[in-house]
Amino acid sequence: MSKLLLLVEYTAKQGERGAFLEEVQAAGILEKIYAEDGFLKYAYYLDAADADKILLVEEWASEEDQQKHLQTAHMAQLKAIKEKHVLSTTLQKILVP
Repeated sequence: MSKLLLLVEYTAKQGERGAFLEEVQAAGILEKIYAEDGFLKYAYYLDAADADKILLVEEWASEEDQQKHLQTAHMAQLKAIKEKHVLSTTLQKILVP
C-alpha cells in the first residue's frame, strides 16, 4: 500500500493569512486531525516572499485514510474557515511506495 503525500498551496485573501491560521488553531482542528487513523503529517509553512501564500504538507498512511479524513466534521469546519479567508487552492498529489 502506498502512502499519500499532498502539497496544498493556499493563496489567502490579501492580509488574511494570519487570521486563517489563527482561526484554524483556535477551533482545535489540528488536534483532531492529529488523532485521525492514518495521520502521518499535517503542517503549514509560510512563504517568506509572499505574505498571502501558505503551503500545507499532508502525509497519510493511505489514500483511503485521507479520503475518510475529508468526510470528518472538522474538515467541514475547516472548509467554512477557508471560505472566509482563502482565495484559491492548488493541490499536488504524490503516491509514495
